[in-house]
Amino acid sequence: MEWSSGFMTVAGHRLEYACWGPEPKDAPTLVLLHEGLGSVGLWRDWPTQLAEATGYGVLAYSRAGYGRSAPVSLPRPLDYMTREAEDVLGHVLDAAKIRSAVLLGHSDGATIAAIYAGSVSDMRVRGLILIAPHFFTEPKGLEAIRAAKQAYETQGLKERLGRHHDAPDIAFYGWHDAWDDPGNANWNVADCIDHWRIPALAIQGTDDAYGTMAQIDEIEERIYAPFERLDLPGIGHIPHQEAVEPVTAAVVEFCTRLRRLENADVPIAGTG
Repeated sequence: MEWSSGFMTVAGHRLEYACWGPEPKDAPTLVLLHEGLGSVGLWRDWPTQLAEATGYGVLAYSRAGYGRSAPVSLPRPLDYMTREAEDVLGHVLDAAKIRSAVLLGHSDGATIAAIYAGSVSDMRVRGLILIAPHFFTEPKGLEAIRAAKQAYETQGLKERLGRHHDAPDIAFYGWHDAWDDPGNANWNVADCIDHWRIPALAIQGTDDAYGTMAQIDEIEERIYAPFERLDLPGIGHIPHQEAVEPVTAAVVEFCTRLRRLENADVPIAGTG
């Protein structure tokens, strides 16, 4: 199903990308935004499944400092997710010639998608699918991030990440050190939710070490647009791998309904 892969130059960085399914001129595109230690390769075979199940095209890219993309200087700025949303993501959509998109983000990627939808006016973006998003810091999540440092340095996580990242130290410490910085303790971007005007689906595992259901509750309390949530009992931080069938089904249902609504022949008032 993969019809294109390679590199694009965006915002001064050479970024790895891959595409599956229909081209942007033929169908809407699911744009996948990876987690804080993710990359194109770490989506595994899910993009193929999504393209086959939804009929959408799928685009994934590795942010600078991840995967096979160009490295970045450390430390990352504490507002790196906001910068990615406001300074990079739109240019990725331009470079890929996206005409109509649903942003599907996981963890940090979900936050980037959320910030983009709340701060950038882009009529191409028709919906949001947020898997384990973060809108504010939680003690539980910070503890898990600190524990990941020990796993990276002493328990083989560095070697595992090295299979997917050209510069695993940049990927890991860029993520870890920004989250663990004392200046990040009161980080909160939940006000982006107030500005969404497109349908959203949020997916969260109840046993996620990096965030609680309070993140999803925040959406439900603030959103003015159509909203659906999928709570997954006993599932951790990577629902699309731990519970692939219900997560894929929820994505397919969301995309199908969105496409049906946009293609509906809605009569103009007074014309019958």
